[in-house]
Amino acid sequence: MTEILNDTSDKIKKTANAIKKLRPSYSKILDFYEKIFTAQEKSAAKTEIEPTELSDDIVSIKAKEKFPLFSLSEFSVDVNSSRKLFKKICKIIIKSDNHMSSAAETIFAANENKKIDFNELYAALLHDDDTSFGKIAAKLKTDRDALAFITYNSIKPSLSMFAKSASKYLDKDNTWEKGYCPVCGNAPVISTFESDGKRFLTCCFCWHKWTVARLFCPFCENREAGALHYLFSEDEKEYRIDVCDRCNKYIKNVDTRIISRFVYLPLEQIATLHLDIMAKEKGFKSGVPLELQV
Repeated sequence: MTEILNDTSDKIKKTANAIKKLRPSYSKILDFYEKIFTAQEKSAAKTEIEPTELSDDIVSIKAKEKFPLFSLSEFSVDVNSSRKLFKKICKIIIKSDNHMSSAAETIFAANENKKIDFNELYAALLHDDDTSFGKIAAKLKTDRDALAFITYNSIKPSLSMFAKSASKYLDKDNTWEKGYCPVCGNAPVISTFESDGKRFLTCCFCWHKWTVARLFCPFCENREAGALHYLFSEDEKEYRIDVCDRCNKYIKNVDTRIISRFVYLPLEQIATLHLDIMAKEKGFKSGVPLELQV
């Protein structure tokens, strides 16, 4: 397990360095996220999630009705490992001296003084309870968005592990022909073409990956060739922006078939923020709020 962890961490660092050489303007943000992602990988190695259990009848009904397997509130979180990662992320942000650093200092101090109820905090996020989450932020006298960023990223290893466990209930013989995640129901954050030529979408919340048709808008399920096209740059043939004229939304796509280095999708998402700017300048909007994309 330690060898696998070290290998992944090394690959993340090498990938970040490779991207920085190509796009020096991303150096600071990649340095920051490299630390976040490495900390998450280390936390994942120590995260324990109870196996998910669904009856055959429930699985059958959900598959027939095209319902996701679980709601966000049903996700399990390893509070102990997440709490430790929460503290680590605070330290990373404080040292990075970015726009969240001041808030992270306040949040870190509150944690040290045992003023954070992590069960309450994680429940508010998973239940999408903006009112309760806002009250927690107000009680801690800190920025709500910074608290949300730290909270989500601290439970991300648990979410991914839960999704991986839950995926055993998915029908491997039938393609999930929907634009929302079959595990949790959230929208995709990024699209990929992979070695077998298939197209995959990756969930913005639990990071589960599923196959979809190559000609398909995940946000309005448009399949009309005339209303679907893409934007790209000759300098970056591994990337493109898939856009839909019907709903006016876009999703970034990474063609992993022509990338020789290790592909770590969270890094690819961060390292292509210029594509978000390009799409918006063309009048398209993201299918996922930017704060949920990272």
